[in-house]
Amino acid sequence: MVLQAARGRVPNLAETIAREPIRGSWWGHPKDRQIFRAARAISESPAILVCKLIDNKVTYVHRRVWPALVKLAPRFGNKRLAKVSDEHTNTGAHVSRRLPFPEWVPADVMKEVEKLSVPEAERILSAVLAQNSSKAARKLWRSADPHLIPLPVRERRSRKRHVSEERRTIATN
Repeated sequence: MVLQAARGRVPNLAETIAREPIRGSWWGHPKDRQIFRAARAISESPAILVCKLIDNKVTYVHRRVWPALVKLAPRFGNKRLAKVSDEHTNTGAHVSRRLPFPEWVPADVMKEVEKLSVPEAERILSAVLAQNSSKAARKLWRSADPHLIPLPVRERRSRKRHVSEERRTIATN
């Protein structure tokens, strides 16, 4: 799973191709044509879902993680899981299209979803779940198994607990 060009909790395609951080739009980078060709090829692959899963940014999701994505779909919402595509009309106009979730999900993926456990799906998508910005996800995340949470976040969580305990001790004395 990678972002097209935005910065986030997963790598992005544009900076991977550029082999350096990109300031501003990748269209101004010397490797802009390579980035465009790669993005187009990836978007056209039947093994890639293009959606706006992470922070409403263009996200490429490989087919091998689709079962986990479908299994945990209620945590993300149908809008973020809609398949997005861009088309250029004969007049040169740019048109964005959305195929709603779960219409794009193949039958064989749905069969795999039935075999997949929720903890295994959470493990597969841990990078996405770790910092999901929705309220429901944060609530779920607070109650999650600490081993599924990245270490720096676990440390922040334990510091918060420590401060809360100190405040309670001060307040009761």
